[in-house]
Formats: sequence, structure tokens, C-alpha cells
Amino acid sequence: MLRTLSIRDFVIVDAIELEFSPGFTVFTGETGAGKSILIDALALTLGGRGDASVVREGAPKTDITAEFALTDDARAWLDSHEINSEEGGVLLRRVIDNAGRSKAYINGIASTAAQLRELGEMLVDIHGQHAHQSLLKTDAQRILLDSQAGLQDDARVVAAAYRAWRTLAKQREEFEINARNVLLERERLEWQVGELEKLAPKPGEWADISNEHSRLSHAASLIEGAQEALHMISEADNPMLSQLSVMTQKLSRLADIDATLKPVIEALEPAAIQLQEAVYSLNDYLGRVELDPERLHEVESRLDALHSTARKFRVAPDDLPQELATLSEQLRQLADASDIEALRAQEEKLKATYMGAAQKLSKARAAAAAKLGEAVTAAMQELSMAGGRLEIALNACEPAGYGLEQVEFMVAAHAGTTARALAKVASGGELARISLAISVITSTATATPTLIFDEVDTGIGGGVAEVVGRLLKRLGQDRQVLCVTHLPQVASQANQHFQVSKSSASGRTVSRIEALDPKARIEEVARMLGGIEITATTRKHARELLAS
Repeated sequence: MLRTLSIRDFVIVDAIELEFSPGFTVFTGETGAGKSILIDALALTLGGRGDASVVREGAPKTDITAEFALTDDARAWLDSHEINSEEGGVLLRRVIDNAGRSKAYINGIASTAAQLRELGEMLVDIHGQHAHQSLLKTDAQRILLDSQAGLQDDARVVAAAYRAWRTLAKQREEFEINARNVLLERERLEWQVGELEKLAPKPGEWADISNEHSRLSHAASLIEGAQEALHMISEADNPMLSQLSVMTQKLSRLADIDATLKPVIEALEPAAIQLQEAVYSLNDYLGRVELDPERLHEVESRLDALHSTARKFRVAPDDLPQELATLSEQLRQLADASDIEALRAQEEKLKATYMGAAQKLSKARAAAAAKLGEAVTAAMQELSMAGGRLEIALNACEPAGYGLEQVEFMVAAHAGTTARALAKVASGGELARISLAISVITSTATATPTLIFDEVDTGIGGGVAEVVGRLLKRLGQDRQVLCVTHLPQVASQANQHFQVSKSSASGRTVSRIEALDPKARIEEVARMLGGIEITATTRKHARELLAS
């Protein structure tokens, strides 16, 4: 679960420190006060995209830190990346400066945003306020079904098998249409690979041989400079080592008179040691460096060969080994393609592999679709959609990267009506309720310890809002649930309540947040019920909501 969240200089937030509890937590406040800003800030620590626009105006950077309790999956991830856990927790930090540069840290170790996202998926699941809009897209419906059923790996296997099959099919088709061009391309590749194999470039060779050339071509200057330094330190008439020794001895005698000179002596003694070490190093260096015109000629010839070949192939000299590997692989593929019958046989084999994986996925999707449809239908009854139901249709289609069927959510909003595509029949309020039902059901099936709902109750009101609050509270019995809401019926069900407010000071707008005690909760729920003017009646109603 999320333990703490620290935000510095983010949008209109100057400094906020929050501590969270298990169960169901809500964030409320006036429109525009910055409720969703908190979710955006947390999303950044989970690897979300950010730029200079998130930095509060006038501040040098935004700094956000979130501490989470560790799950078994998260601990295993940390171990695999050799990152120590801290007292059973994990600390995620994101820093973005006003030039847009971003830094990420996991338990103080510099990391990437991709690593934050990978780890964050094991800790938090965010349901945004526009989730219901994405549900209208068939791609989003398919991804949601696969995610709910744990079929992501199977879907990736199908996608990879499809790409392999279609790539080879395209290659075979191109070969049949333009066989002569393929043969000419093969001859060109054979010549290029032969040229590079004759040169035999090695990884890192360009940097190594460039350094050696620099050393050999400047050998005389290097030897002269090293000898001069050695002479000044230890071999001159009055070398630096001797001067330092005399100085140290003299100061030692003076230190017997004034002890405040002892730090100076303590600083000089290591200097003498370092100078002696420099003498050893210079002697060793001079023993290794020598003038070698023959080797210099060899190195210059090799440099010229690498450079001219790189220019011919229009790549950097350091990229020649990779160019050889790439061209060799292209030549191998063309060599395989020259046998059209073998190519067709391989294509059929890859197609069979794809069909086997796709059919397995189809079977698993069918079972998952029935199960998810039943669960969401049951939730719809609680959300004042009596008699309504969700059916998940699997419509057969031509083989594609996602499988052999298109997933389509079909809904009947009332009893006795025919289920039709979600995008065509659901009103705004119905769509919001169906989206919420799906979010709750899919969240129940996931092992993610912290769930965040960002105004997913938009378009819901009245008695339905109270049901939504109870659903979220029930969900909070098994895990941590955070919810940004504008509904008093939802807010009154929370175990922990934060109020977000906005104020102006010195011409600057700042967002504040505070945890509410029981008395302050009555005032906030009354505000949500009655608006600007809070009366005794709205306070009474607020107390009744909180008591229930």
C-alpha cells in the first residue's frame, strides 16, 4: 500500500507531506482546487510522462517521492535488479527541472522511467476519470478482457507468431514478384559481406587503435614530458621531494613551539607520499613507452583501412562490426529465400504455429468473457440498472496480430432489451456506471495492493452514489483504495478523508491539503451537499450520511 507521498513545487502545489492508512480514502474539494493534481503527481513517480510544464512557476524543479509497502512481486523485482529494500518498503522518487530534464530513483538508486513503470504496475492501479471513454474502443475492450483473465503473455505469443508468419509471407510474395531483383540484391550483399569479412573489424577496435595511434605518434613528446616531471620531482639539484622533506622537518620543530601548526604537517605528509607514488608511476610509464616507427606505420595503415571502408559503407568506423552482422543476416535471409519451395514450407509451418497459439487464446477468451460478463451484470444490478446485463461478444475476423476475433462489449441497459454495442446504446450516466462496475470487478481480480479512482463517479448521483460509496468501501476491506470524488455519498463512506483547497498569496495560487477530523468532515460533507451556504439542515444531513 501507499504509505507516504511528498510533493514539492508541482503545478500549483508548493509543499505537501501526506501519510496514508489502509482501507478507503477520499480526496474532496472545490472544482479546480487540485484534487486530480495529487493523482498526476503520484503517476509521475510511477513512471508517467512529465516535462517542464509540471514545475511550479518560479521554482527550479519539482520533486515527488512516494513510499510503498513491499509486495512479494515487488521484492522479487528489486532483488532481480540488485536494489535493496528499505525496512520492508520501497521509495520511488521523480525529479523534473524547469528545463524538462527528468531523473528517477528507486530506493535512492538512479533508475529509468521505464523501471518506475515496471515496478509501479505491481504497486498501483489507476482508473482515470476518462476510463469510460476508452471503453468505447474495441482495442481497449480486448486489452481489458485479456488483462482481467491474465492472458497478456498468451496475447504477446500470438502477436509474435503473427509477425513472424506475415514477415515471411511478405518476403515470399516479394520474391515471387521480383525474383531477379532479389538475386541482384543477394549478389550485392555477398560483395559487401566479403569486403567486411576481409577487413574483419572487431567491436571496440576503432577506439583502441585510435588511442594507440595517438600514443605512438606523440611518443617523443610523452617521453620528454614524463622525464621532465620525474627530474623536477626527484632528480634535480633541489627536487620537490627534498624541498618538501626539509619544509616538513622545519615545521615539525616549530610545531613543538606552537601546536596549531600540526594540521599543516598532517596535510604535507600525505603530499610527500603522493609525490613518491608519482615517481614510481613515472618510472613505470617511461619503462613502457618507446618510439616504434614500424608499429606506428602498421597502426596508421589499419586506421586508414577502417576509415575508408566506413566511408564506403556510410557508417561510423566504430559501427563496422554491427554493419557486418546486419548485412550477414540479410544475406542469410536472402539465401533462404532463394529456395521458393522451402520458403513456402517454412511459411506454412509459421502459419500453423500462429493458428495453434491463436486458437488457444480464443478458447481462453471465451471462458473469460462469460465470467466477466456475469460479474459485471451482477454489479450493474447494484448500480440501479436492474435487469441490465453485459455480454462480451467474440466476433470472428481474419487472422490478425491480436488473434482470430474482435472483442466487443454488448450491453442491455434494461430487462427485455437486446444487447447492442456499448458505444451505441449507453447514455452518459449508464456508461459511467458500467465503467465503474467493470473497474470494481477487474480490480477485485488483480493482486495490486493500491487502487486509485480519479473521479470515476462522474455522471452518477442520488441513491446510486451511495451504492458506489459502499462498493468502494467494500473494496477497501481487502486493499487500499484512494478516490477523488465530488459526491458526498461517496465521501461519507471513507475511512480517511482529505480536503484539497486553493488559496492566493502574494499574487500566487497555491493548493493545500489536510486530513479532516470528524468535526471537519461534517463541514466538508455539508459543503458538498449544500454548496456555498452551509445551513443547520445540511450539517444534519451530513452527520446522518457519516453515521450511516
